Amino acid sequence: MLVNIQIEKLAAIDEELSKREINLDPGGYFIIYLDREARLICAKHYTKVIDGRGLAVDIGSGQVVHTSTVFSGKTAKELCVKILEETQPCPVTLLDHAAYLGREFVRAELALLTGTEYIQD
Repeated sequence: MLVNIQIEKLAAIDEELSKREINLDPGGYFIIYLDREARLICAKHYTKVIDGRGLAVDIGSGQVVHTSTVFSGKTAKELCVKILEETQPCPVTLLDHAAYLGREFVRAELALLTGTEYIQD
C-alpha cells in the first residue's frame, strides 16, 4: 500500500514536469521508437532551421524541409554513446536535451525488455 502511494506521488511529479515550457535544441530534435523485430531502440534525428512562422526551412530556398539521420542501439547506454560521444559534430547542443534523451532511452529500453508500449514524452 505504501509503495503504491509513493509510485503515485512520483508519477504526479513526472506528469507535472512534462507540462513545463521547454526550449527546442537548435541542433534539432529526435523521434524515438522501437524496432521490436530487430530488438533495437531507434532515434530519428531531424535537423532544422526555424523561420519567423515557426516552420523548419532550407536557408537558401525558404522551402519547408526536414533532413534526418537514424541512430539505433540495443541499450539506452549504447544509443547515448553513439549520439553524444561518437557523432561529430554532436547533434545535441543543450544539456537539458541530452538529459531528456537519456531518460527517454531508458524508458524505451525498459519497454523493449518488458514488451510494454513505448510512447515518447
